[in-house]
Amino acid sequence: MAALGPAASARPNAPGTFTFAAVGDIVMGSTPNLPPDGGAGFFGSVARNLAADIVLGNLEGTLSAGGSSKCGAASTSCYAFHTPPSYARWLERAGFTVMNVANNHALDYGPEGQAQTLAALRSVGIGWTGRPGEIHFEQAGPVRVALVGFAPYAWAQSLTDIPAAQRLVQRATADADVVVVTMHAGAEGTAHQHVRPGMETYLGEQRGDPLAFAHAVVDAGADLVVGSGPHVLRGMEWYKGRLIAYSLGNFGGYKVFALGGPLSTSGILRVTLRADGSFVAGRLVSTMLAGPGIPALDRSGAAVRLVRTLSRQDFGARAVAVSATGGLR
Repeated sequence: MAALGPAASARPNAPGTFTFAAVGDIVMGSTPNLPPDGGAGFFGSVARNLAADIVLGNLEGTLSAGGSSKCGAASTSCYAFHTPPSYARWLERAGFTVMNVANNHALDYGPEGQAQTLAALRSVGIGWTGRPGEIHFEQAGPVRVALVGFAPYAWAQSLTDIPAAQRLVQRATADADVVVVTMHAGAEGTAHQHVRPGMETYLGEQRGDPLAFAHAVVDAGADLVVGSGPHVLRGMEWYKGRLIAYSLGNFGGYKVFALGGPLSTSGILRVTLRADGSFVAGRLVSTMLAGPGIPALDRSGAAVRLVRTLSRQDFGARAVAVSATGGLR
């Protein structure tokens, strides 16, 4: 049986290090389909495994009420998500410190919906990253950390303009000890679990070249790259001594995501980094989307086995070695 991962601990970090946790896509329900407890228990079974100095999630949708949906009234193939702004407090209570808003659902309810989303996050002390030119900074003890989000959409910092992405990362390196890049990249679904060179497309959209992008931002100074977007887990790679996690899949989506098999297999990435960005330790905690899409710990360790296999298949000698208990080395 795979380990459930580290619990929250009061032990201090080793001098000059900090802890970081990240998950994939999050939708805590979309009005009128909301959890029966008003969202209070949404992260209840996984919160202790999120505890870290900095905790990142991809906010797949808006924290908004009202406004105009991007979908027409008669549409049956368009999805727009709006979770009540009050649900921001559940993100804060679960431990999240920063959310990525560079994704295809960030403008589901237009500029008004995004403004409400950012106001809701601000009200509970959660930061965000991902809009054009935006760099978010957090202080983890003595370590200053920059977080920069990218996606292939006009309202986000561009994923497809790689030279511009490199310039923004270089700007971040000038003002921070460590730079973390999060990318919403790649095609979606079970047919797209592998990382391959070249541009990925989905529903007629160019969804970026995740491999080229991730390598380019590390070349520019990024110390860790964390991906979301495909709605499935992908492999992990070492590149120039830096960890790249190409997709952390769906973390939680109440009655909004297709579920089953790899679509319900997820994980929490936990790493400890030094102030120079170098890797100290890491672990993948296996989680799943239970019932209608609520995040839960997965005692079977499916995520660990899947990421181990995908990493070996896609990256060979560069693959992150994943132990039976989720340890990364």
